[in-house]
Amino acid sequence: MVDFAEPISSIEQLRGVYGQPRPLPAKAKADRLDDLCRRFIALSPFVVISSADAEGRQDCSPRGDAPGFVMVLDDRTIAIPDRPGNNKIENLNNLVARPNIGLLFVIPGHEETLRMNGTARIVRDPELLARTAVEGKPPKSLIVVDIAEVYPHCGKAFRRAKLWDEGARPASGTVPSLASIALKMAGFDEDVNVAEERTARSYVTDLY
Repeated sequence: MVDFAEPISSIEQLRGVYGQPRPLPAKAKADRLDDLCRRFIALSPFVVISSADAEGRQDCSPRGDAPGFVMVLDDRTIAIPDRPGNNKIENLNNLVARPNIGLLFVIPGHEETLRMNGTARIVRDPELLARTAVEGKPPKSLIVVDIAEVYPHCGKAFRRAKLWDEGARPASGTVPSLASIALKMAGFDEDVNVAEERTARSYVTDLY
C-alpha cells in the first residue's frame, strides 16, 4: 500500500476542498420513481450494481439486456432478472449478507445516468420469473430493490472519457481478453486461444 502524507480524514476537510453543491443537484433527489425516471429505466439496457459483503468489502457488477429489462413494479420497487453468468454470484452473496444496494443506469449514446440506492431481496416469484423469460428461459432469480433514493447524475465523466466516441476506442487486439487475464490470475496452463474460443461460444449459447 502506498502511503500519503496527511490524507483527508474528515467531512469538514473534504468540504474545505470541494465547497458546497449547487442548489439544483443538492435538491434533485426523490424516494420514489416519477414518470421521467420510469422512462429512463425503460430505455436503459445496462445497469451497474454495487454491493458489499458482511465485512463491508465492495463489489460492482454489470447487468445488461434489452431496454426495459429492469421491471418497474411500482413507484418504489423494481426487479432485475439475474441471467446466466459464471456462477460466482458475488453480488447475490453480498445482498443476502447485507441488503444495501446501489445502481447506475446507463443508456447507450447518452452521457447522463440515473442513480438509485435502496435495499434488495433475492426472490424466485413464479409470476415474475415467467414475465422476465427470454427465448422461453426464465432467470434463476430476480433482484427486487426497494428504493430509498433516486437521482440523476451529470455526464461529465462520460464526456471526459469520450465513452461513446468511436475515435477514442482502443485499436483492435490491444485490449487483454477476459480469457488471458483469467488464465494468468488462476495460474492455469491452458492455451489462451482455446479459452477464448470457449468464452466466445458461451456468448452465443449461454446468454439466457
